[in-house]
Amino acid sequence: MPLTFSIITATLNSADTLLNCLESVQEQSLSCQHMISHMISHMIIDGGSTDDTLRIIEAYQFENCHVISEPDNGMYDAMNKGIRMASGDILGILNADDFYADRDVLSKVADIFQDDSIDSCYGDLQYVDRYNVHQVVRHWRAGRFERKRFLWGWMPPHPTFFVRRSVYEKFGNFNLNLGSAADYELMLRFLVKHKISTAYIPGVLVKMRIGGKSNASLKNRLIANRFDRMAWKVNGLRPYPWTLTLKPLRKIGQYIFKSK
Repeated sequence: MPLTFSIITATLNSADTLLNCLESVQEQSLSCQHMISHMISHMIIDGGSTDDTLRIIEAYQFENCHVISEPDNGMYDAMNKGIRMASGDILGILNADDFYADRDVLSKVADIFQDDSIDSCYGDLQYVDRYNVHQVVRHWRAGRFERKRFLWGWMPPHPTFFVRRSVYEKFGNFNLNLGSAADYELMLRFLVKHKISTAYIPGVLVKMRIGGKSNASLKNRLIANRFDRMAWKVNGLRPYPWTLTLKPLRKIGQYIFKSK
């Protein structure tokens, strides 16, 4: 059965990196292994850019590209706007610094969602140098899903997380009170609290330029840890004493075992 996709991208003065993002969506092939054609819409939610972001968007718009530009309350507020606007069966979040690893990513995702019992899916993520995207800095190999792995500091890479729109409608959008942990909280809520089904797609789905805000300094890391703890609390869940210590430590292996 044909699926419709809505890809949501939040932008704010993103002229330096946005073109890769736009082109990677535009270049997606839209047939799964069963040769069913799918449709994709790209929701671009701009927070009021003052650089060339809007001019780039206008120059590279394609069919089913929808743009709004207005002040917002940050990236996750923009994502929530996109979720509310989206009409696709399957929603994906692709940040302005990110791009799909190859032109068949959405086809692989479509194959997974041909199974009506699957609510979500995810894959691997590569962090790449901001100016040389062929240089891999970290390789996040997510691996298969088990809910108990969250207790050991595990989480799926959020940019690779695709979810049925019906799940957002049932269990809510991003919690704006969770700061940089809003994506962590959403996945914890969906996958652990509400036990939605998911599937792992082995292989890199998304490449992300380095420069994550939550890890920019020790102060930011401590703030992120506090928000991570809140993510468990607001969902009535209890982590192990070591869960939130292990979460950032998992990144060490991503640097050691990075692949080219």
